[in-house]
Amino acid sequence: MIFLDTHAVVWLYQKDKDRFSDLALQLLESDDLRISPAVSLELEYLYEIGRLTERSRTILSWLGRSIRLREDDAAFTAVVEASLDASWTRDPFDRLIVAQASIHDAPLLSKDRTIRNHYRHARW
Repeated sequence: MIFLDTHAVVWLYQKDKDRFSDLALQLLESDDLRISPAVSLELEYLYEIGRLTERSRTILSWLGRSIRLREDDAAFTAVVEASLDASWTRDPFDRLIVAQASIHDAPLLSKDRTIRNHYRHARW
C-alpha cells in the first residue's frame, strides 16, 4: 500500500510522468495505490479556485479506472487524532494526508520537501 499526495494525483491525471523521480515511478507500480479523502477535498478546492479545470470526482473516477487508485476508508476520528501530531505544518490538507498514511505506517509519495523532512515514510 502506498499513499499519494495531491500533486502526484494531479500529475498522474495530466499524464505528466516527467515530473516524477525514478523512485516515484517505481513506487507507482504498486498494486495498492491509495489516497486520503483529504486529497479529494483538496482537488475540489483547487477546482473551485481555478487551479484545476476538472472536478475532484472526474479526476478520481478516471484514476480509479485507469490505475485502480482508491480512497482509503480508515476512520476519520483516527486520522484526525493522528493529525494532531503534525504541528510542523499549518496546511490542514497536508496534516490529514500525512496522518492517513501514518496510521497505516505506509509510504506517502510526495515531492513536498516539508513532508519528506517530517514524515519518515515519505518518498520521492
